[in-house]
Amino acid sequence: MPRHIPNDWFPGHIPDNVLLDDGAHIETTQCFELFKTTQQPGLILRKFSSIYPPTLFDIGPTGRVTIGAYSMLNGPRIICDAEIQIGDHCLIAWNVILMDNYRAPKDHTPRPIHISNNVWIGFDSIILPGVSIGENAIIGARSVVRENVPPNSTAAGNPARIIR
Repeated sequence: MPRHIPNDWFPGHIPDNVLLDDGAHIETTQCFELFKTTQQPGLILRKFSSIYPPTLFDIGPTGRVTIGAYSMLNGPRIICDAEIQIGDHCLIAWNVILMDNYRAPKDHTPRPIHISNNVWIGFDSIILPGVSIGENAIIGARSVVRENVPPNSTAAGNPARIIR
């Protein structure tokens, strides 16, 4: 039976392969418009994580996304054909793009993204395929991250570089 969000302005539903822990919050089902994964589960939202519009889960047939406890996604676009893991206590700002696949003819091999605990990603940033971001890292606004970011560091720029 389809799950609906009370008073949702969008006429959608929460897919059956979305696992919601206690206290997890999804503002609107519009975020599932491009959700095509058949994985069980395809999306895991840990306790008290929150998803706000205009977040969009563009998840391909074999993709899986895990969002840790107490994390907040405030409008990113998540493009996933393999796996994207977001740790606990993360804050992902609006217009951030997390993409594990370029979906281009010459480069269509997905490479997982791993975001550790307590990471803050500033607005309009892009996290490219295969990137890992270490614990307690900060990604500055409008950064393009194409290489791994070590724990306890700050990265910014296009391309992003470690600045602290």
